[in-house]
Amino acid sequence: MVLRSVNFPESVLDLGTVKRPPGGMSCEAFCDNEEINNSFSTLHHKPPRQILYPTPDRPSLSPCLVQTLPGFQNNYQNCTAPTPLPQLAQRHSTPRPGLLYQMPKNSKAVKRELDDDVRESVKDLLSNEDTCDDSFKKSSLIVGGGRGDGEGKELSLNGDMDVEDEGSDAEDDAARPAWNSKLQYILAQVGYSVGLGNVWRFPYLCQKNGGGAYLVPYLILLIVIGIPLFFLELSVGQRIRRGSIGVWNYISPRLGGIGFASCVVCFFVALYYNVIIGWSLFYFSQSFQQPLPWHECPLVKNKTTMFVVPECEKSSATTYYWYREALNISDSISESGGLNWRMTICLLAAWSMVCLAMIKGIQSSGKVMYFSSLFPYVVLICFLVRALLLKGSVDGIRHMFTPKLEIMLEAKVWREAATQVFFALGLGFGGVIAFSSYNKRDNNCHFDAVLVSFINFFTSVLATLVVFAVLGFKANIMNAKCVALNTKKIVALLGNEVSHDLIPHHINFSATVSAEDYQQMTEILRGVTEKDYPRLGLDSCSIEEELNKAVQGTGLAFIAFTEAMTHFPASPFWSVMFFLMLVNLGMGSMFGTIEGIITPLVDTFKVRKEFLTVGVCLLAFFIGLLFVQRSGNYWVAMFDDYSATLPLLIVVILENVAVAWVYGTDKFFEDLKDMLGFTPFRFYYYMWKYVTPLLLILLLGSSVIQLGMTPPSYSAWLEDMASEKSLKYPTWGLAVCISLVVMAIMPVPVVFFLRYFNIIDENAGVVSTISYKKGCIIKESVRPEEDDDASLIHAKSPGSEAPSPMPGNSIYRKQSGGVPDAAPNGRYGIGYLMADMPDMPESDL
Repeated sequence: MVLRSVNFPESVLDLGTVKRPPGGMSCEAFCDNEEINNSFSTLHHKPPRQILYPTPDRPSLSPCLVQTLPGFQNNYQNCTAPTPLPQLAQRHSTPRPGLLYQMPKNSKAVKRELDDDVRESVKDLLSNEDTCDDSFKKSSLIVGGGRGDGEGKELSLNGDMDVEDEGSDAEDDAARPAWNSKLQYILAQVGYSVGLGNVWRFPYLCQKNGGGAYLVPYLILLIVIGIPLFFLELSVGQRIRRGSIGVWNYISPRLGGIGFASCVVCFFVALYYNVIIGWSLFYFSQSFQQPLPWHECPLVKNKTTMFVVPECEKSSATTYYWYREALNISDSISESGGLNWRMTICLLAAWSMVCLAMIKGIQSSGKVMYFSSLFPYVVLICFLVRALLLKGSVDGIRHMFTPKLEIMLEAKVWREAATQVFFALGLGFGGVIAFSSYNKRDNNCHFDAVLVSFINFFTSVLATLVVFAVLGFKANIMNAKCVALNTKKIVALLGNEVSHDLIPHHINFSATVSAEDYQQMTEILRGVTEKDYPRLGLDSCSIEEELNKAVQGTGLAFIAFTEAMTHFPASPFWSVMFFLMLVNLGMGSMFGTIEGIITPLVDTFKVRKEFLTVGVCLLAFFIGLLFVQRSGNYWVAMFDDYSATLPLLIVVILENVAVAWVYGTDKFFEDLKDMLGFTPFRFYYYMWKYVTPLLLILLLGSSVIQLGMTPPSYSAWLEDMASEKSLKYPTWGLAVCISLVVMAIMPVPVVFFLRYFNIIDENAGVVSTISYKKGCIIKESVRPEEDDDASLIHAKSPGSEAPSPMPGNSIYRKQSGGVPDAAPNGRYGIGYLMADMPDMPESDL
C-alpha cells in the first residue's frame, strides 16, 4: 500500500484568515494567543487546543499539529497559521474523517500526480511560515504498521519503503545506543568471546587430544560450525536490532522462549563466573609480597619443635594454599561450613566492578573494553617472551606440537573439539546478539564474524604456547628436584645394593648431577639389577611424565601456573600481571554475559537500564553467596557442568532451525543482501540449512550419552589425605543438577504452548505508537482491510496496550540531530495521522 495525502475540506482555507503571529512563536504560544483563540472560536466554535483532529461535524485542522502534513518531518516551520492548500483542497472532495488514506502501488500515474501536488504545496507552506520551536525542527514522524506475523506493510509517499526497516532504523538511530567506533565493537566481541576457557581449557584439550593434531579437527569445526553460527547471531542481532528475546519473538512468536532461555543460562553462568573473578582478585591482592605466600609450606610451632603443616607436606605449597588458605574448603558438598569472609569481600568487589562498568550499557562498558580486551594480549606476549628465555620452555612447546595422529581419528576428540568451538565463541548466550544489535544496519557483520572467530582461535594458540612454555620450565624444575632426591638415595646405597662399578666414571656425586647423567646411570642400574631395581625405591624422573600430567581449569591457573611463577625471577611482578590478566579476561566475558541479560529485558519491558543493572547485580551477588561458602568450589563445578552445556546446545539448535526453516534461508539471504550490500557465500546457505543443524544434533546426542554413562560426581578435597577424591552427588544434589537443566530450557516449551493454544495471543503487543515530544504515548492497533485501497487506524485510549518490542510496528516521533536519516532505499518516511479523538487536550500528547 502507498500512503496518499488526506483531502482537506474548504474549511481548512478559513485558517488563512487568522492573523499571523510574530516570527518564532512556538506552537504553545500560538494556541494560547488570545486573538487567535477568538478567531478560531468564531470560525469553529472551539479554541485551537480542542481542534486536534477533523471530526464528522466540523472537519478542520489544528495549526499545532499541522507539522504532520507531508514533507514536514524535517522542517517544522509551520507551527503558526498555515497558508491555504488550494491545490489539495480543490482537487479532492471532503474525506471520510478519521481515516488514513492509501492507494494501490500500481496506480503510478495517480501517485506521480499527487506527489507533484504535495511538493508544490509544501514549497508554498515553507516559503510563508515562520520558524518553530527548535526541538520540533529536529523531530521526525515514522509510520509503521504491525501484523501478527511480524511482517510490515509498505507505507510511503515517494516509494515502497519497508515500514519495518524505516521504523526500526529511525527509532534505533534516535534512541538506541550505538558503538562509538568499529574498533570498540570488535574489541567488545573479542573480549566477550576470548575468556578464561582460552587460557585454561584449550591448552588442556590440546595436550590431551594429540597435541598439534588436535588443531586440525578444531579448525575444521570452527569453519563448519563456529563461523556460520557466529555469523548467524551477528546478522539477526544487527538486522532486527533487539536483544535475544525481541529477535526470536520477531522471527516466530512461538519460538520466543529461546530468548528467555538464553537469559536464564546467562544468569546461571554469571553467578559462578564472577566467583572465579573473585578468586583471581584474591590472588591478585596477595601477589604484592616477596616471597609469594604460596612459595613454601607454612611451619607450625609447638612447645618444643617446629614442623611443616601435614596437609601441605603431603601435597605441595601451591595446592595447600589454594584449598586451605584461599578456599578453606570442606570435605564434601554436604558440609557448607559457613561463609568464607575473604572470598565474600572479593565477590562483592567483582560484582561492584561489573555493575559500575555496565550501568550505562555500552556507553560505559565500551570504554572499559579498550583496556580489558587488549591488556590480556600484552600479558600473554610478555609471558611468552619471558618463558622462552627460561630453561625447559622449548621442551614444553615441543611436547605440545608433537602430533599424535592416531588419536585424531577418535570420535571423542571431535566431540570435545566441537564443544570447545561452541563455547569459545559464546554462542547461544545472547551476548553476541546484544552487542551486534547496537551496530548500524549496513555494518559488514560477515567480516566481523570471520575476524573475531580467527582472533579467538589464534588467541587460544597463543595462550597454549604460553602455558606449555611455562609448564616446560616447571617440568624441568620438578625433574631436577627428582634427580637430586634419587641421587641421594643412590649414594646411600653405594657399596651395599649398588656397586661402585655400575656408576659411570665421569659422574661426580659431590657436584650436581645433570638430568642426562642421571638418565644414563639409571639405565645401567635397570639393565644390571633387572628385577631388583624396584627395591631401590627410586622415583621415576621424566620431563615427559611431568608434561603428561594434564591439568585444566582452576588446577592450571591457581596451582600449576602459580607454582611455576614462584621460580620466576621477580615472581611477584609476574604474579600480579597474570592474575590481573585473568580478571580482565573474566570481565570481558562478564560484560557480554550481563549484556545478554540486560538488553533483552530492557527492549522487552522498557525499564530503566540503570535500575535493572543494579537490581540484577544485587540479586546475583546475594545468590552468589552460595559459591563463597567453604563448599562453594563444589557448587561452582556443579553449575559449570550442568547449567550451561545441554541448555545452550538446545538453544543454538533452535536458533538455527528458527532462521533456516521457520523464517526461511532464502528470505534470510535476501535480508543479508539488503543489509550488507552483497550476497553471502552460498556455503552459508547449506551450512545453516543442513550441515550445522545435523552436527549440533549429533553433538547434543553424544553429550546426553556421555552424561548418561558417567553418573554425576564431583572432585572433593579431603584434608586428612591431602588429595582429591571423586564423590557422587547426594540425592538432593542430583535434584539440583536436573533442575538446573530443566529451569534453563523450560521457557522454550512454555512460551510455545502459551502461543500455540492462544493463551497469549500471537498478535498481542503488535501495536502502533505515537511518541510526541513530551513523552506521552497514544497507542493504536492496526487492522488492515482486505481491499488494497485503504487501511483504517482506530484510536485507543493511552495505556490500553503495551508498546510492542517488535521493530517496525510503531509510529514514533523522536528527537534526532542534524540531517534526517535515510531509510535503506534512500527514501524518507512521510506520513499522516488522523484519528477519531476529538476534544483531547494537547497536554495529553
